[in-house]
Amino acid sequence: MEAAKPSLIQPDFSPLPLQHTTDHPRPLVSVTRRLALSASLSSLVLSFSPTLLRPGPAKAFDFGFVKPGQTVEDAVGAVRGHAWSLLAVKPLLESGSWEEAQREMRESSALLKQDFYTIIQSRPGGERPRLRKLYSDLFNGVSRLDYAARDRDGPRAWRCYEKISAALEEILSLIL
Repeated sequence: MEAAKPSLIQPDFSPLPLQHTTDHPRPLVSVTRRLALSASLSSLVLSFSPTLLRPGPAKAFDFGFVKPGQTVEDAVGAVRGHAWSLLAVKPLLESGSWEEAQREMRESSALLKQDFYTIIQSRPGGERPRLRKLYSDLFNGVSRLDYAARDRDGPRAWRCYEKISAALEEILSLIL
């Protein structure tokens, strides 16, 4: 047997076809799954955009801060009523109507938040830090009360209610 000798012939490096040849011509635009998915999702989003841009009423806290066109006098006049509405959840907490208490508290606190923020913005710069601290304490207490009502935790709810009441007294003494 003769040993295989290496061939000195150059190998053929001709390019191989990248696609299988078919009878169908290749389209000018290739639509991939990713492109088709993104096009269908964007059409869905655009078709529902009126509802996305104008959602229904919120079921939780409303974080809009200033009512358009609201004057400081309007805010000062309304803040006392909204504060009393917030404190009016006491009978609901006493009766154990947790969901009702949450609903009333959320509605009145959202209105109070807007009015109080309008008042803070109208005050001179030296008064604002204290008012912002009270604002923070008040609405953190409201959030904690909301969680306590959700968990139906009576003792924690009453502690939060007392802190809210004290914060409201201090706030009303400063702004009225």
